[in-house]
Amino acid sequence: MFAATIAEELSVGISQVQAALDLLTEGATVPFIARYRKERTGELDEVQLRQIADRATYLSELADRKQTVLEAITAQDKLTDELRSQIEATLSKTELEDLYLPYRPKRRTRATIAKEKGLEPLADAIAQLNQSGQAVKSLASLAADSLSETVASAEEALQGAADILAERVAEQAEVRSHLRHLLTTRGLFTAKVKPDYAEGSTKFEMYRSYQIAVTKIAPHNLLALLRGEKEGILKVSLTLEEDEILSYLERTQIKTKDRTLRSFYQAMLKDAYSRLMKTSLTNEVIAEKKAWADEASISTFEANLKNLLLSAPAGMKPTLGVDPGFRTGCKVAAISETGKFLAYQAIFPHTGAGKRQDAARILQQLIKTHRIELIAIGNGTASRETDAFVGEVIKDLPQPPIKVMVNESGASIYSASEVAIAEFPDLDITVRGAISIARRLQDPLAELVKIDPKSIGVGQYQHDVDQKRLKQKLDETVESCVNYVGVDLNMASRELLTYVSGISGTVANNIVAYRDQKGAFQTRKELLKVSKLGPKAFEQAAGFLRIRAGNNPLDNTAVHPESYDVVKAMASDINLPLQQISQAGDKLKSIDLKRYVTESVGVPTLRDILAELEKPGRDPRDQFTYAQFKEGVNELSDLTPGMVLEGVVTNVANFGAFVDIGVHQDGLVHVSQLADRFVKDPKEIVQVGQVVTVRVLEVDEKLKRIGLSMRTEESGGKREDRSQRKSAAAGSGRGATVADLQAKFNKRR
Repeated sequence: MFAATIAEELSVGISQVQAALDLLTEGATVPFIARYRKERTGELDEVQLRQIADRATYLSELADRKQTVLEAITAQDKLTDELRSQIEATLSKTELEDLYLPYRPKRRTRATIAKEKGLEPLADAIAQLNQSGQAVKSLASLAADSLSETVASAEEALQGAADILAERVAEQAEVRSHLRHLLTTRGLFTAKVKPDYAEGSTKFEMYRSYQIAVTKIAPHNLLALLRGEKEGILKVSLTLEEDEILSYLERTQIKTKDRTLRSFYQAMLKDAYSRLMKTSLTNEVIAEKKAWADEASISTFEANLKNLLLSAPAGMKPTLGVDPGFRTGCKVAAISETGKFLAYQAIFPHTGAGKRQDAARILQQLIKTHRIELIAIGNGTASRETDAFVGEVIKDLPQPPIKVMVNESGASIYSASEVAIAEFPDLDITVRGAISIARRLQDPLAELVKIDPKSIGVGQYQHDVDQKRLKQKLDETVESCVNYVGVDLNMASRELLTYVSGISGTVANNIVAYRDQKGAFQTRKELLKVSKLGPKAFEQAAGFLRIRAGNNPLDNTAVHPESYDVVKAMASDINLPLQQISQAGDKLKSIDLKRYVTESVGVPTLRDILAELEKPGRDPRDQFTYAQFKEGVNELSDLTPGMVLEGVVTNVANFGAFVDIGVHQDGLVHVSQLADRFVKDPKEIVQVGQVVTVRVLEVDEKLKRIGLSMRTEESGGKREDRSQRKSAAAGSGRGATVADLQAKFNKRR
C-alpha cells in the first residue's frame, strides 16, 4: 500500500520495500531480516529497514486519520471532489490538519457569533467586492441592510463581517503552510533570563540575551532554551517581522484597489494573523523544531549507547569488582569466569593504617583463593585512591591481576532494581553493585542490558525529548547490538535473552527455567522443547544464539540452521568432516558459491556463510583497551593548563565530548577542540569508550569545569594524533590493549 511512496523517499526499489513490509507484517524482526533475508530485500541494511518500518507506521496512522477526516466532512455535506483529492494526496499530518481546520468542530468564536447575528451575507458581499475590484462608496451604507435587534450599528456589523473574513483567511491551508514556512526559514529564536535571576546565578547564562535564526539553531541549544523556559528561568519566543507576514497576506488576499476596502482588509488581515494565527503557528513551528531536536538528540544517544554496549569485553576471567568508598569502605565481590558470584568482603583501606593493612591482606587472600585475573574498580568516589591502593597490593604478587577503572554509571540503579533482587535475593544492595562492576569488565553488553539505558549516562537532554520515541529507539539499539554480537545460550541472563530476535520475556523465562532443570543446551534444535518457543520463534532466534562445545560446531556460529545442509554440502565437496569445517582455511576460498544457490539461498547468504566459517565463534567486538590514568592526578586541584593526560570518552554530545581523566569530574573537549580541522559532528572523531589523549586548557574548580583539547599544541609540535582513529578498539592515546593483557595472562600459564 505504501511501498511506492517509501521507495521513492528512500531511493530504493519498490520490490525491496514491499518485501521488507511483507516480512515485518509476518512478524520478522529487523535484525533477522537484515541478516538472513538479504535475497528477499535486495540486501537492505538495518538502518534502511528501520526507516521503512518508521515511515510505514507514519503513513498508516496518516491513512487512518484521513479516513476519519473524510467521514467528518462528508457528514457535514461539504466534501467536494477537489477537497477529497487534496486530502488523499497529502503525505503530511500537518497539511491534513490544515485542510480539515475549516470543518473541525470548534467552540463559539467571534466569527460564529457574527454568523448567528446574520452577518455572513455582509461578509460575502465585501469579499465579492474585493474579488471583483469594484469601487465602494461607503462600507457603512453597505452594512445598513445588516442592522437588526442584535446588530445596533454599522460599525458593529462591519466588525462582525471582519471577524468572519478573518477566520476564513486563518483557516486557508495554503496561507497557514506559507506562513509556517516563513517562520521556519526567516524566523528568529530569542531568549532572555527573567529579571528575578541575577547575572551569574543560573546555568542558562549564555542565553541571558540570546538571538539566533531558526535555521541556524543547534539541537542542543533549542532543547536548552525549552528546558530553561520550562524551569521558569528563561522567556523564549519565536519572532518574525510582522511587516513581512502582513505583506504576504495583503499580496495574496487583497485584490481591490479601492482605498476604503483596502484599508478594511488590511485591518482585518492584521487581526487574522495576530489573533487567530500567530500563536498557533509559532507553537507548531516550535513543536516541529522540537521534534527535529529530539531526533538529533536521540540519534546521538543511540550512537553513544551502541558504542558503549559494543565496548570490547576484557573476557570471561575470574574477576574482582570493587565499589570504592572512603568512610563506608570498599565493597569487593569475586566472580568466576562464568560471571557467577563467589565471595564478598568489605574493606577499609582509607580509614587508618591498621585497617589499610587488614584490607591489603583480605584483598590478597581473595585474589589467591579465587585465582583472580582481572580487577574492576568503579570510577566513583574514592576511585583513584582505591586504584592506588590496589596497585600497591598487587605489585609484588608473582602473578598480579590486571586492574582497570570501570565506568559505574547506573550500577546503583541496577543494584536496587527488581532484576538485581531476582538475581541475588539474599545479597545486600552494595554487594550487587560490586558484582555489576565486575561483570561490566568481563562483558559490558551482557551486564548493561539489565539497566534502563537512560540511567547509563550517555544521553543528551534525555529527559527533555519525546520519551515514547526515545524508548523505542533505545530498545531498537539494544536489540541491534545484542543480535550483532550473538548470545551464549547457556550463559545468557533472562534480560539478555529478551533482546534476542523473536524471544519474548515469557519465552526468555522459559529458556532459563529449562536450562536450570535440564542442564546446558547441547543443540539449537533443543530450543524447540522450550515451552511456547515454536517454529516461528525458533526461525527468528536460532541464528543469534550460540552453543559453545555443543554437538554441532555450526551451533557456535552465525550460520542459521536452515542453511546447515548447504554447509554440509560444502564440507563434503572439499573432503572435510563437518566437525573440522572451521579448519578449512584456504579451501573455503576455492568454493564456487554459484554451485550452492537455491530458491531460498542466494549469493548474499552464501557469502555470509563463508565469512562466518572463516572466523567461527569469534566475537565481532573490537579489541579490548583501557586507559592508564596519570599517577598523582587525582583531583581537580592536581590539574594545570598544558598537562597532557590519557582518558576515556564517557559521553558524546552535539557540542563536544566528555572525557574521564581520573579526577572524579569529566572534562569537556568542545567540538572546536576535537581536531585540527573543522568538525561538524563530534561522532566523526570520537565515540563512547574510546581511549584518548587530551591536553588541559583550563580548570575552574569553583564550577567544577575542565576544558580539554585534542588538537595539536599551538607551538606546532606534533604529538601522535591517535584521537581521530575511527575504531574504539584501536582507540587513541596510549591505552593498554588486549595484547598487553594477554602477555600477562600467558605468564601465569
